[in-house]
Amino acid sequence: MKKRIVISIGLAFVLLTSCVSREKIAYYQDVDTSTISNKKFVTQITSDDLLMIIVSAQDPIAAQPFNLTTNLSVDPTNQAAGGQVQQQLYLVDQEGFIDFPVLGRLEVGNKSKEQIVQDLQIKISKYVKNPIVNLRIMNYKVSVQGEVRNPGTHRINSERITLPEALSLSGDLTVYGKRENILVLREENGKLTPHRVDLTKSDFINSDFYYLRQNDIVYVEPNKVAVNSSAVGPNVSIYMTAASLLLSTVAIILSNTKK
Repeated sequence: MKKRIVISIGLAFVLLTSCVSREKIAYYQDVDTSTISNKKFVTQITSDDLLMIIVSAQDPIAAQPFNLTTNLSVDPTNQAAGGQVQQQLYLVDQEGFIDFPVLGRLEVGNKSKEQIVQDLQIKISKYVKNPIVNLRIMNYKVSVQGEVRNPGTHRINSERITLPEALSLSGDLTVYGKRENILVLREENGKLTPHRVDLTKSDFINSDFYYLRQNDIVYVEPNKVAVNSSAVGPNVSIYMTAASLLLSTVAIILSNTKK
């Protein structure tokens, strides 16, 4: 009877403290044997993007009508300070258009930054000599959810971020994260479409989901260990400690009994 108790407690303890194999945790497991290409990333403008577009030239007065600005009110307590000029942003509507000074309604959706800048330079050059156009996305962000240490939304200043970088910003996956089945939700042609990525294999670096796009959502699904732990309950660590103490106590009692 005593042996059965010891065996039962031992099996329960092993099951509770079972660890995840290396194949379920390590990234890029075949990186030494795979071929990785240097894929160029192109930022495309989509609906709801907030764009800052600044036009400059050797003649600032000539370029001024092509900049969307507003004058801030003067602080009455500081008469020496003049009114400040603030650059306004362009919101890309659901049809992919913005309203641009002088040029009117322009289509920018599904175009690259380089293409938009080139188009604007050609159009503005009819009015301004050698115009310089700078374009930047001001609300570039990605969201990371699920089995990561710090889930949340990250605003990106560089307008380019890889999937591993986004996960690193969230503190990386926990040991309970399912690395071979990362879900990336991406809006394409007005629809939110799901895509799966396997981080344990390096070939995802060659895919369209190595670089994330603005507003992508990354979800890390819990693995079986996490699911089983949740089934035991939120106090699983307490149970594991209690089982360990109980096993030790029974072993001591049996040892003393034999003496």
